[in-house]
Amino acid sequence: MAADDDFFNIHDHGTSVDRKKGRVQCNYCGKNMSGFSRLKSHLAGIRGDVTPCERVPENVKESWRNKLLEKKEGNPSKKEGNVYPPAISCKRNGCSNLNGGVKQFKCEATRGSDCDSGSYTGTASEQEEGAEQHISLLKRRIDSQTSFNFEKKKKDSLSWQAQKCIGRFFYEMGIDFSVANSPSFQDMINASRGKEKCEIPSCQDLKGWILHEEVMEMQEYVKSIRHSWESTGCSILLDGWTDENGRNLVSFIVDCPQGPIYLRSSDISAFIGNVDALQLLLDGVIEEVGVNNVVQIVACSTSGWMGDVGKQFMERRRTVFWTVSVFDCIALMLEKIGMIDFAREILEKAKTITKFIHGHATVLKLFRDFTGKRNLIKPSKLRSAMPFLTLENIVAEKKNLKAMFASFEWSRTKWASRTEGKRIVNLVEDRSFWSTARMVLKATIPLVRVLCLINGADKPQVGYIYETMDQAKETIKEEFKNKKTQYWPIWEIIDEIWDNHLHSPLHAAGYYLNPSLFYSSDFYSDPEVSFGLLCCIVRMVQDRHTQDLISFQLDEYRHAKGAFSRGSAVDQINKYSPAEWWSHYGVQYPELQRFAIRILSQTCEGASKYSLKRSLSEKLLTNGRNPIEQKRLSDLTYVHYNLQLQNSGRALKGDIVDDEIDPLDEWIVDESPEIVT
Repeated sequence: MAADDDFFNIHDHGTSVDRKKGRVQCNYCGKNMSGFSRLKSHLAGIRGDVTPCERVPENVKESWRNKLLEKKEGNPSKKEGNVYPPAISCKRNGCSNLNGGVKQFKCEATRGSDCDSGSYTGTASEQEEGAEQHISLLKRRIDSQTSFNFEKKKKDSLSWQAQKCIGRFFYEMGIDFSVANSPSFQDMINASRGKEKCEIPSCQDLKGWILHEEVMEMQEYVKSIRHSWESTGCSILLDGWTDENGRNLVSFIVDCPQGPIYLRSSDISAFIGNVDALQLLLDGVIEEVGVNNVVQIVACSTSGWMGDVGKQFMERRRTVFWTVSVFDCIALMLEKIGMIDFAREILEKAKTITKFIHGHATVLKLFRDFTGKRNLIKPSKLRSAMPFLTLENIVAEKKNLKAMFASFEWSRTKWASRTEGKRIVNLVEDRSFWSTARMVLKATIPLVRVLCLINGADKPQVGYIYETMDQAKETIKEEFKNKKTQYWPIWEIIDEIWDNHLHSPLHAAGYYLNPSLFYSSDFYSDPEVSFGLLCCIVRMVQDRHTQDLISFQLDEYRHAKGAFSRGSAVDQINKYSPAEWWSHYGVQYPELQRFAIRILSQTCEGASKYSLKRSLSEKLLTNGRNPIEQKRLSDLTYVHYNLQLQNSGRALKGDIVDDEIDPLDEWIVDESPEIVT
């Protein structure tokens, strides 16, 4: 017994790190938590208010688990368990206060992480019905010892983690739960595990314990992201759209260097045309994230309600910037360049070539024979870039196209003698087509390269976008051999969108505070840069004394004094990202360091970067469910979007060229065919 008592001495497995606040640290994984009782659950792998330890030895884990379960034998409520863990409040569960009568049921249908405030308020009958449903549900849970034993057995089995992985796959990809019942799906899972069979989760498992486990884990992940906002700041990305029912919807994503998280979605149909109401909505989101945490809001459009709000936002919110996604702004630039007469004409001619080749199997096969199985169309993850990437590919395949249409194989096809085929041959032989196509590419490909650069970057680009756009303009000028009559119309389009939508004081300040640019030989601080830096100091720092300190410390940075003298070396600048550089070399200047890190940690990309599917938000924002089903859908939405955002880093890096060609794309067919019923 003495040996057992020694083994169960919790102080041998954890260390007190803050006696005043009761904080203890696990000796195995180093995680901090409140009190030794939570440490016991942490070691035992029992979920609730703390996540399980992943490094605890199995014998220690099993011993603590058995000991805690023995203590619960005398407590029926703990023994039976609860589908909603204690960390999730009754209010989040969508239930009424059963002890103090039925209170007004209030749950925000658009939020997955909690239900503290929202837009859904039930009627008295709905409240009573919700309370009755909840009481009935609790009764069934308490009476069902068999169900509890089944869940316990499931968690103790080796396939428990496999079932969670299957559930996570369903949640992330938005797959209908009924697929789990498919024999083909079950065969696929079992085949992947060899001789070891896997217990496939049922629909009820996917709706129940697996979802609740995933919600708890995601809440811990989101909490860790939130903790970083105080030091790095964050950006709120707006993803707005109109659904098939004509509703105006918007999702809010919070982005920071630690990763993006999904906050919530809202139906703003009733607010359209009312800038004050929309401003109040955004104020609420800013308050939710933290007024001192939000550096900027990044819109996904320059028109519609976002355009209306954007015109007034910075006058009403003195500490937060309003910007528009660089992807959407460059898309607008490319669209306007594509509308210039010579560009529009050449793009239409290029479409006739791609439609002809990709629209006829015989011709497409012949083209692939001449090009090594390549396609003529270049699909893109960014829709705005596709026409110009495809035109670039057509020019690159000029020699192969000419060779194909001059070949014996072509002459044997039926198209060689038809009007349509002859028209395409004449177009490919037309010198003016190729010369004009190259001119269009000179005007647009430098902008497409900016999209590629930003999409593939592994660090925030707010410190680079100012210089990058300037280099794109200079490249266009050089492509046209400095002939002002040719490059100036393109520059005017770029400058119009830059001045009215894309440019932000944050970009100018980021350029100035980016050491890789500031300490380069060709750095140039024009009035726009100086004004942007000053604007950021005034808006982001409210205390006058701190503003003065930052101005003084900027002189040290400007002249590379103190720690900045060591950091200005080329090898040190290239070693870190701009924000990381300030973390290392700005320690002696804490006010300027915090100011610089919060600017250089922001994104200049919008929500479209993550390509979140909107169907689940649309479903969530549709009324008609009872509180329990609405709560489950809210949890599913929360997990679905945050899993996609959590894993987005793996998929986003790289080229903007996509793998698949849309068979209904306008570069393949003239128009979408009617669906035959």
